[in-house]
Amino acid sequence: MKKMIHLLTVTVLLLCVLTGCGGSKEAVATDGSTSMNKVIGALGEAFEADTGITVTYNATGSGAGIQAVQEGRCDIGLASRNLKDEEKAKGLEGTILAYDGIAIIVNPNNPVSDLNVGTIAKIFTGEIKNWKELGGNDAQIVLIGREAGSGTRYGFESITGTADKCDYRQELTSTGDVITTVASNPAAIGYASLASVKDTVKALTVGGVAASEATIKDGSYVVQRPFVLVTKTDAALSESAQKFYDYITSEAANRIISGAGVVPAN
Repeated sequence: MKKMIHLLTVTVLLLCVLTGCGGSKEAVATDGSTSMNKVIGALGEAFEADTGITVTYNATGSGAGIQAVQEGRCDIGLASRNLKDEEKAKGLEGTILAYDGIAIIVNPNNPVSDLNVGTIAKIFTGEIKNWKELGGNDAQIVLIGREAGSGTRYGFESITGTADKCDYRQELTSTGDVITTVASNPAAIGYASLASVKDTVKALTVGGVAASEATIKDGSYVVQRPFVLVTKTDAALSESAQKFYDYITSEAANRIISGAGVVPAN
């Protein structure tokens, strides 16, 4: 009798492990771009409210998110840049979810309010070193950027033609860190996702054009990049992940995407 009870107990425990009877929910794992925090957070909340399926988000940066998909450590990767040819060759594909402006940000007390792309490039490569050269205060310019592998950095440097030429004072690992650092230094300049910019910093116009949904959509604000969903070409998503993917790429999700400060691609 004791043996029978023991066997029944073991069987029940095994069934609990296999079927998740400890109350665990279905979940979708996303990983990557820190700039996509706001839009993925909003989409994940809405999706969970509709379906009961949880969406987790690991803010590791675009490069790390792409690698996480390749290694099978998440369902959907998040990249704030298009995939490179060598990444596609490894069996990955990208789907553009939205377009985001890269805001050029300074401290609110900085009198400079507009720069063109050529001048921005000269600032970040160290050709222009003092704000007084631009009609600002007599202060050495402090360059704040993102770490290697960041999609925001890749987008900024590609657009400004400054790849491997920027003379950064600090290379930070998240959009939030860049904003905080620029906000605390009157001589600093940096770049950050428009969707994440707060009133603690000032976003400059570029060539006289302010970053907005309208100017990103019509292309007149030139410092912009895509928000990309990364998946494997040779492996199907789980049922839950496919539901989330279909949900966020549908026209019904456009209102949520716009509400997060970016322009829907669909």
